[in-house]
Amino acid sequence: MKATWNKLKFGRRTFFPVVRKLEEMKEVVYDKSFLASADMDMELYYMFREVSKDEEDEKKIKEKGLRYDITIIPANTLGTEFVKTAGHYHPLLPDSEITYPEIYEVLEGEAHYLLQRREEERGIEKVTDVVVVKAKKGDKVIIPPNYGHVTINPSEATLKMANWVASAFSSIYEPVKRREGAAYFELTNGEFIKNENYEGMPGIRFLEPLDTWIKETGLSKEMEMYELIREPERLEFLINPAYVFD
Repeated sequence: MKATWNKLKFGRRTFFPVVRKLEEMKEVVYDKSFLASADMDMELYYMFREVSKDEEDEKKIKEKGLRYDITIIPANTLGTEFVKTAGHYHPLLPDSEITYPEIYEVLEGEAHYLLQRREEERGIEKVTDVVVVKAKKGDKVIIPPNYGHVTINPSEATLKMANWVASAFSSIYEPVKRREGAAYFELTNGEFIKNENYEGMPGIRFLEPLDTWIKETGLSKEMEMYELIREPERLEFLINPAYVFD
């Protein structure tokens, strides 16, 4: 498959993506029979990093220690599974036991955000909470501290989404890859299947976008997320989450 999203025009600027291919995702795909004959060079989604409308915005975003990204996931299937992102956790804040949060906005299409809380007890890693948030255009979803996540495109339309995150952020993919995927896989028939590589896993809690810690941040669906750079205090929780997430 050739890239259909090999560049993005945003404001006065043009950006080029990091392309995620099936080869990089093969460990986390549910349908192994699909992988046996699939083209490993298949392009699954496109990540445009450090996006801004102009140089003035770019400077302001960097000064605030933030990053604005846009990700595009065309409709696709991975055999019996919907197309998805690789899945990752977030790093710890310095001198802290909580990880950086993140906020997403659906710009076009639909997204299912699968969140999972990872904890360690007596050296044993376990997932203690699994949440699925079904979001549509305009919806915003918070990824709170200590949760990893996967984004799924469950529709026949292209999913375009944006995120704000601290610029010190660097995704951690290894724990999800080691377990051969997230806690659950969403199949094209709408069923969620447990990943047997996790033990003692809880059932899924289904939440609405506005239930995902949005109220605690003072944000709302009506706000255009990019324009929050004009009110950077509203994004302070991404760098200093303790005052929102205790």
